[in-house]
Amino acid sequence: MSKKNKDFFGLFTKEFAKEFIESLLIAGVLAFFIITFIVQSFVVSGSSMEPTLHNGERLFVNKFIYYFQNPQRGDIVVLNPEGDSRDYIKRVIGLPGDKIEIIGGTLYINGQALTENYIKEDYIETYKYEYYIPEEDTYKIHDTAGPYHVPKGHVLVLGDNRNHSSDSRRIEIVGYVSYDQIKGKAFWVYWPVTRMRVLDNPSYPQLSNSAAQ
Repeated sequence: MSKKNKDFFGLFTKEFAKEFIESLLIAGVLAFFIITFIVQSFVVSGSSMEPTLHNGERLFVNKFIYYFQNPQRGDIVVLNPEGDSRDYIKRVIGLPGDKIEIIGGTLYINGQALTENYIKEDYIETYKYEYYIPEEDTYKIHDTAGPYHVPKGHVLVLGDNRNHSSDSRRIEIVGYVSYDQIKGKAFWVYWPVTRMRVLDNPSYPQLSNSAAQ
C-alpha cells in the first residue's frame, strides 16, 4: 500500500472511530433520558396482579404521562411506598375524595358496586384466611374492608388478585399512595413474546373515570 493510501486509510479510520464514539455517546445520553424521564422496563414479581399480570412478565412503564395528568381509575401503576426499597405494581381504584369499601367480596366506590371484568371469580373468595409475606408477619385478609377515605393528592391501589395482594388495605406498608410515589403507568407487556399485549384501561360505566384532582 502506498504512503498516500496509508494516510487516507488512517484518516478514514480515525474519522470512523470519532463518529462511532460520538454516536455511542449520543445513544447513551438518549437512553439515559428515555429511562429517566419517559419509559422504563420493570419485571412483575409475585401473583398480586393475576390474572392481569403474571410473575416474571416484563413490561414497559410510561414515566412521562403523569407530568400532564393525574392517575386515573383503572391505571396499572408502578409505585414505591415511602420507607420501602421495593417497587409495587397495582391498579388505581380510589381517587381523591372517594370512599372505598369491600363488602362480601364486592368493591364499592362512593356507595356504588364496581363491576371489575378483569378479575376472575377465583380471585374474589368471600372468606377470611391467613396470608404470609416472606420475612414479615402473618396477617389476615377479610372479605370486608374499609371504609377508606382517599385524601387529596393520593390514590388507593389494589391488586387484581385481591386475596394475595399487599396493597392500600395494609396501611403500614402501602396505604394511600401519594402522586410522587408513583413511578409511572404500565402500558405494554413485551415478554414473553407469546403473551405480548397492550394493557388497556378498563371502563367503569357506573362511575366517573375522570382524572384525580
